[in-house]
Amino acid sequence: MNLSIQAELHLASKRHLKERKKRSWSTTSSLNLAAELLSVDCGLKPCFLYDYSGVRVHQIQSYLQELQRIGFIKGHMHTLNIADNILIINVPKTMLYLDSLLHSEDLHLINVSASLDQPAMLSCNHVSVIRTQVTQLLDHLTPYQNEQPATVSLSDIESPQWNLCTIFGFILHFPAVYWFDTSSGFENCLSMIPLRHFTVHASCSTIGLTKAQIYSFSIPESVYDGLQKHLQEWIDKLKQTFLGQSDFTDLEIAVNTVTLKAVTL
Repeated sequence: MNLSIQAELHLASKRHLKERKKRSWSTTSSLNLAAELLSVDCGLKPCFLYDYSGVRVHQIQSYLQELQRIGFIKGHMHTLNIADNILIINVPKTMLYLDSLLHSEDLHLINVSASLDQPAMLSCNHVSVIRTQVTQLLDHLTPYQNEQPATVSLSDIESPQWNLCTIFGFILHFPAVYWFDTSSGFENCLSMIPLRHFTVHASCSTIGLTKAQIYSFSIPESVYDGLQKHLQEWIDKLKQTFLGQSDFTDLEIAVNTVTLKAVTL
């Protein structure tokens, strides 16, 4: 008997992404994960940071291969392990975006170092170091840009001297990215600071989801006014990209203001 695509996706996550002594995957979690990966495959976003469970890279690889075997994922997917953080990457889309960053005059970096009373836009003194880190990431991904469709490649960057919060913000294609001074620790100044939280959702009828998450990010109120023009440009480009694919419909961008006791980056 042929399984539905929902049942196949649920079975794939249970088979490949299981953890010892943990509850089995729910259908909802399985479909949400599949939608995140489909949005990378179709180019709606360049990358996905896997945060559903504490599995190993080879489990992710076998899971992606299963999704390719059943025809759900069609393109090449690259799995990058950076200091035990697993990123699943659309390499051409990611490289195109990172290259555009290197040619941009403004990287839209928000300084949230713990020494500040309020978040502020980062001074240009630190930008050259960050551009070097983006270049290193681009160089690392270059050998994987011409892989065959329906394949999964793997690589590792063991202990980069990078601010991973910043690098992940770039590779995940957030319109503005957090930076903090790691030489003084890993705390930040976002506690009890009003944040505008943006979520981007869309329907994915293929797997029966009416509200699949595509993006989720925040921008502090203290810097929001100066970023409005850039944010609108980011939204306009996203809408244009959305028109170029057929896996998702009914794009929705929601904004609400939140104030949290603690924010982990």
